[in-house]
Amino acid sequence: MKNIFRILTFFSIQALAQVNAVDYANFDKYKNQNTEVINQSNKIILMGDSITEGWIINDADFFAQNHLIDRGISGQTTSQMLLRFRNDVIDLHPKKVVILAGINDIAENSGPISTEQIFAHIKSMCDLAKTNQIKVILCTVLPAAEFPWRPSVHPIEKVLLLNQMIRTYAQDQKIDLVDYFLAMKDPQNALPKIYSEDGVHPNKAGYEVMKNLLLPKLK
Repeated sequence: MKNIFRILTFFSIQALAQVNAVDYANFDKYKNQNTEVINQSNKIILMGDSITEGWIINDADFFAQNHLIDRGISGQTTSQMLLRFRNDVIDLHPKKVVILAGINDIAENSGPISTEQIFAHIKSMCDLAKTNQIKVILCTVLPAAEFPWRPSVHPIEKVLLLNQMIRTYAQDQKIDLVDYFLAMKDPQNALPKIYSEDGVHPNKAGYEVMKNLLLPKLK
């Protein structure tokens, strides 16, 4: 698993810049796969970043057994996800979408951004899904105390604030919530080594916790 996340992180800080120069949202990443699954019934799409992209690598059986379609792209921020939301979610006509987004915004992968604007992008994805009769499952951001690729950023306060916004919004809008943060944080509000090698990306044990939290919402 360490090698997987070294690859994902390398993509995030090196190759992503080249992709962004020609295709900011990376519309082409799943273009061919989307045509293959568009007629699949009862599908549920997971929209996210490297945490989502790495999940299917870690546990392909979980995805196959639950009609899950992985649409995570390493390094992406909520603005990029919002741009490709039609291509990778709406146009595939899923019955549900699981949205896990925001940690790369906090890491400033696309530059500095306020927590309010991150949350606005997440709300916009929820609005688009609901308008298209797609049920939303909203997730809190996983804990993170630091970013290996951006050590100058100190994320804990923003993670706490964004997650509280997500919880309040989910409660007010009667949206299903999966609270990964509360289940996985340590006393310092970081992601402990039992769940992660780098403090950001889950390992096998971390994904197992996430799976057990998400499964009841998929029914």
